[in-house]
Amino acid sequence: MQVFIETIETKESRWIDARFDLSNPKAGQELYEQEHIEGAVHWDLERDLSDMAAGTGGRHPLPPREAITDLLQRSGLNKSDHIVIYDGGGEPFAARAWWILKYAGFERVYISRLGFDALKSAGIAVTDEVPSFSRTTVEPSFDDSIHADQETVRRVVSGEEFGVLLDARSAERYAGFSEPIDKVAGRIPGAHNYDWTQAVENGRFLNDIDLTTVVNDTEPTIVYCGSGVTAAALYAVLAESGHEQLRLYSGSFSDWIESEENIVEFDRPTEQSVDGQAKEILAKLIQEGHSGEMLMKKYEYEKSLLEKK
Repeated sequence: MQVFIETIETKESRWIDARFDLSNPKAGQELYEQEHIEGAVHWDLERDLSDMAAGTGGRHPLPPREAITDLLQRSGLNKSDHIVIYDGGGEPFAARAWWILKYAGFERVYISRLGFDALKSAGIAVTDEVPSFSRTTVEPSFDDSIHADQETVRRVVSGEEFGVLLDARSAERYAGFSEPIDKVAGRIPGAHNYDWTQAVENGRFLNDIDLTTVVNDTEPTIVYCGSGVTAAALYAVLAESGHEQLRLYSGSFSDWIESEENIVEFDRPTEQSVDGQAKEILAKLIQEGHSGEMLMKKYEYEKSLLEKK
């Protein structure tokens, strides 16, 4: 499946500006108002692509279907449109919008491999004029086969349903070494790990990434992160590489830990701090496929070698 695209054509495409800043939620809208690609509509992660008032479903809950339908209609979109989504470049926000459109049954939708600044440098038309669109009557055909909820993940964890869990967070968060956001550190039991940022270089998603050492493309795979945002980026990378049996756990780890019944797996006490070299060792070992007790044995051994130097 083609997911990423490089184009500066604006006449035959509908553009969506998905710029956002998790540290400053107003930044995306402000950047859009200052300047954006001609004809682009702005979709805000927390206003449009999440249901922040839900109170459950993780930190960035998926909007209800009626809200997604309203967003598509007031954005003037039709299923026949060729849609290109951009953000700041090498970020997960365009991927979140892309996944929601795929979930809603849109086929001709792509993520710009270039971020806004790179698109502007390439000569795409930009403006500060906010376009208006006639409301459409488009009705989404939601595809539940690409979405996973908490109950689905429980079945995979328990072995009732075959599948692989893939954690898109950093190696230290996956292992439970640190947790800067959520109230509990660790991972969903049995999950593999691939830090989504490894797929990005110089503000662009890389081509031809080989993830076969992490997950087999013939295995049903559920991708998650902390709140379902960066997982969408890894989902997009996997889809581009040809993985066809993908689901996004939109609630992700922050939804998983809402229930005290759900087990959390980790590799060492979360209070213990880890220095930079140790984090590098951990990331390397996880990338090599080590986990659980073997991961910690290998970690302690390699760290002891460092201490002897």
